[in-house]
Amino acid sequence: MAAYKPVVVQACPKLELIMCLCVFNDLYHNLNKIDFSPGPPRITRCTIHIYGRLLPRRPIKTFSLRTASSASSTYATEIISYSEHTDYVRCGCASKVNADVFITGSYDHTVKLFDARTKSSVMTIEHGHPVESVLLFPSGGLLVSAGGRYVKVWDVLKGGQLLVSLKNHHKTVTCLCLNSSGQRLLSGSLDRHVKIYSTTSYKVVHSFNYATSILSLALSPEDETIVVGMTNGVLNVKHRKPEEKNEKSQKKRQPAYRTYVKGRTYMPKQEDFCVSKPVKRVLRKYDKLLRSFHSSKALDAVLEPPIMLHTPEVTVAVMQELHRRGTLRSALAGRDEKQVNLLRVIEPRFTPVLVTVADMITDIYQPVVGQSAIVDKQFLKLQEAIGKEIDYQEELLEVLGMMDTLFATFTKKRDTCLEENKSNGLTEIIETDLNY
Repeated sequence: MAAYKPVVVQACPKLELIMCLCVFNDLYHNLNKIDFSPGPPRITRCTIHIYGRLLPRRPIKTFSLRTASSASSTYATEIISYSEHTDYVRCGCASKVNADVFITGSYDHTVKLFDARTKSSVMTIEHGHPVESVLLFPSGGLLVSAGGRYVKVWDVLKGGQLLVSLKNHHKTVTCLCLNSSGQRLLSGSLDRHVKIYSTTSYKVVHSFNYATSILSLALSPEDETIVVGMTNGVLNVKHRKPEEKNEKSQKKRQPAYRTYVKGRTYMPKQEDFCVSKPVKRVLRKYDKLLRSFHSSKALDAVLEPPIMLHTPEVTVAVMQELHRRGTLRSALAGRDEKQVNLLRVIEPRFTPVLVTVADMITDIYQPVVGQSAIVDKQFLKLQEAIGKEIDYQEELLEVLGMMDTLFATFTKKRDTCLEENKSNGLTEIIETDLNY
């Protein structure tokens, strides 16, 4: 940690007495953590715990800060010193229940619980990674430690038993924070995320994303503001949006019965000019899709069973329009078995249009013949219909041939009768009879 330089506040000259604390920086060099005891000891106004190391086995020192009116020449005196950590002491926190109890976390992977009334630590917990932050619940029964990618919750009353290990971050967790009610636990990490956990289930209920890695975070006492310090020197402050009050709208008074029956018995006079109300034209689904040039969706809309059964002319009209636009082939392609099964092109009334559709379907789905039973069945139906049509054409051609023979024979006989009657002088009478 870099050395902190004295801060000069020009607008508040009364803080000059507090600036005397800079003597701590000269004596102990780099300081990692300064924390205030929640309750004053008997002979002091407050207690400051300074945790820091520059050289190996730098002890943890506890100082007593006297009032400015104290007659003693020493401004701060050392109370007790501990030298149990074997690496840098990174963090610490004091208990809100007992003013003599405080906790430290170190890069030697341990978390130690100290009591100022004893000469050694009361409890040692092995975190497993270099500890970056520690947090003690307001009740004093649960301890939270953060180090590496892990946030671990320990039960102090059961001798430091591990309750849960959270590993929702991708990089080192650097800071911890608890809300005022103790129901939400916040953790900040170098992966640029702040995770919010529920202290009942220890599951992530919300997450914040920031621009750079996070080094510290804090919450306001009312949980309305969250402050995050990042590696780029930016202090990010977020405020909770105020809850909008949903004002109950007053129920509108319903109109009286006479409003509904008004004008029902009115009879227009002869000189009155009646104006009809314009009828709003509502476009069908396939019309809207055609206007937006969605060819495949428009064809799907008219291939639905209700439209095909009751209004097949609509289906054929849409197909004809798609063929006019040149998008019918693309609309027919790329369909699965169920969609191909809906393409029914056997309708004698619309043969001129459906013949073109059948040709396109045959060209598109010919490569998959023999691979799908449903597609094969539809092609067999089409083949059967074409075979029946060919039989009808052959029968009609036979009938036309018979009729041509009959007409030819009748014409020949008529010409023979006319020649015979003409020779006998009965041309006009025969022609009259024949015309009759």
